[in-house]
Amino acid sequence: MSKPKILILTGSKNDEESLRPTCEILDQFGIAYDLIVSSAHRNPDRTRKLAKEAEPRGIKVIIAAAGMAAHLAGVIASLTTLPVIGVPLGNSYFKGIDSFLATLQMPTGTPVATVAVGSHGAKNAALLAVQILALSDGNLKKRLKRFKETLAKK
Repeated sequence: MSKPKILILTGSKNDEESLRPTCEILDQFGIAYDLIVSSAHRNPDRTRKLAKEAEPRGIKVIIAAAGMAAHLAGVIASLTTLPVIGVPLGNSYFKGIDSFLATLQMPTGTPVATVAVGSHGAKNAALLAVQILALSDGNLKKRLKRFKETLAKK
């Protein structure tokens, strides 16, 4: 198996199921990834280490998914120059609005590309990561183009 190009982080083991659509899309494109649970609040040292070691180990894009306070994507973005895609999850009392706003509202200099709440966002996070990787991979770009053509036909 090839080295992972995408690091998927989630703040809780309970969130892994919400990321199944992300993994399915990446599998469909044959892109290797690591899925790791590491909370910005419960495991700050581990989370910091994962963010700082991502680029040296060949990671090109980080997808960070969290619900409720949803600080994971922002913390990761503050620690790396890699693109970070935030996936707000809807597993809170506010049905994800809180996590959406926490992921979206980042200070200047700490960008997080924020997608929709839930499974649509999980799919779009994977597709955005594929688009980023396709910038430097012609074969992946062709497959992505065919994928989008297929979507248009549906």
